[in-house]
Amino acid sequence: MPGPKRTVDMPYIAFPDIAVGDILPPLTKGPLTRATLAYFCGASNDHNPIHVDTDFARASGKEDVFAHGMLNMAYMGQMLTNWIPQTALISFEVKFVALVYVGDEITCSGEVREQVVINGESAFVIDLKAVDQNGGVKLTGRATVRQGQEK
Repeated sequence: MPGPKRTVDMPYIAFPDIAVGDILPPLTKGPLTRATLAYFCGASNDHNPIHVDTDFARASGKEDVFAHGMLNMAYMGQMLTNWIPQTALISFEVKFVALVYVGDEITCSGEVREQVVINGESAFVIDLKAVDQNGGVKLTGRATVRQGQEK
């Protein structure tokens, strides 16, 4: 039976100290503001009015404007790179599960799922999740990271 889960604090810990079941330090963002959405439109060059125009969003059947999926993915990426250097990231993918609306607070988390060998290098597969303030899942994903690099 596996032992209790532990949170692995920053900076990135070398290979022998990471174990399957370890929990990454979570990252909480928000509450999401209209200003953040407007800034992200410019930063991403995604000016779809559904993210900034309430009337447009409601005419499209939504209750209000909502965050770009890539903004939420960026938050998850920030959680990862708070823990490991970008150079240790082998892969990073997410599935967008539900919309994130103005006022939502998002908490990103990760758990070390397994240790693998990729091209002769030791690595870890991390299961990822982002939830809102009510525990509603907004994103799920997975990252693979090289072991043993210092931040």
